[in-house]
Amino acid sequence: MPSRLPGHVRERLDPIRLLVLDVDGVLTDGILLYGPGGEAVKQFSVRDGLAVRLLEDAGLSVAVLTGRRSEIIAVRCRDLGIPDELVIQGSRDKSADLDELERRLGLSDREVAVMGDDLPDLPMLERAGFAACPADAAPEVAAVCHLVCGAPGGRGAVREVAELLLKAQGLWQGQVGRWIGPSGAKGPG
Repeated sequence: MPSRLPGHVRERLDPIRLLVLDVDGVLTDGILLYGPGGEAVKQFSVRDGLAVRLLEDAGLSVAVLTGRRSEIIAVRCRDLGIPDELVIQGSRDKSADLDELERRLGLSDREVAVMGDDLPDLPMLERAGFAACPADAAPEVAAVCHLVCGAPGGRGAVREVAELLLKAQGLWQGQVGRWIGPSGAKGPG
């Protein structure tokens, strides 16, 4: 776990059971490409996707809570194994929708980590047990987060948070052990 985290922040990571992610600006770089038929493309990081899978494999839940609606989001979430009931699109009140996710899983704010990047995310970031944002988040968002990642949205920020969470809970080695031996990377063969 990075030594740059103060002890009170490290303590916030232990009870986390759910990571809630915004999409545009967190899972993507926030750029929207439109074609004649509407939204055509979103770009997602494979490393962020692996991070989501590692969290799920470790027994933590991952949810998506976004203000936009897109079939592209639904496809990506299914690809990552995020259950439909943990994907909320078209949110107009992210705090109320966070309440619904917590109700569905029987969790409290203290057990929830949230990652957002812009003003609509503030209500859920301010109440989360652990709040994080990408390096390129709005200044108002960065000001309320426990962690500002070194990577921008759609470029590894989710991976940073997932790795930090798994390491803080002692789950990292168990998840990556199939690829990494106890002393580091495995050699060829």
